[in-house]
Amino acid sequence: MSTSPTPEEREKKDAEAKAKEAYEQAQLPYKWTQTIQDVDITVPVPSNIRGRDLAVVLTRKTLKVGIKGQDPIIDGALPKEILADESTWTLETSATGKEIAIHLDKSNKMEWWAHVITSAPKIDTSKITPENSKLGDLDGETRGMVEKMMYDQRQKEKGLPSSEEEKKMDMLRKFQEQHPEMDFSKAKMG
Repeated sequence: MSTSPTPEEREKKDAEAKAKEAYEQAQLPYKWTQTIQDVDITVPVPSNIRGRDLAVVLTRKTLKVGIKGQDPIIDGALPKEILADESTWTLETSATGKEIAIHLDKSNKMEWWAHVITSAPKIDTSKITPENSKLGDLDGETRGMVEKMMYDQRQKEKGLPSSEEEKKMDMLRKFQEQHPEMDFSKAKMG
């Protein structure tokens, strides 16, 4: 018979996994962050490097970044497709020299990436805490669905009927008004 880990064991295991993930990410020759919509990567390069010295190729499914005449710093398949025409890179001056700043615009703006290229170590995307977003950032259909869910949640908290229940009650009221000859006194709702 197997038993579930205690909260302390689970916490220890999570801490170990987080430490391993942090170590693996620190070993990469780049740093990266993401939102649900895009990925940003910074690659440190020597301060004497100029834009024309770089070889950066962004396609829908691959990323190759390096200095011409040298082995690529990043070279591999992306875990998901990007909008290559909307993705960019620039060479920027940083506190420690220069860095290549790469912005990847995700094709699917509703999923997290576990890594930048498929050969890199993965992160646990279930532990990502998304940034707060504004309703105005959402497309019309998604926004309507979220607003309905928020309304239903507020109604539930107040002990009031949800939008679906209100709709059913309204239909019943209209039906009763159209059929006054019927007796609804013994009708059971719900």
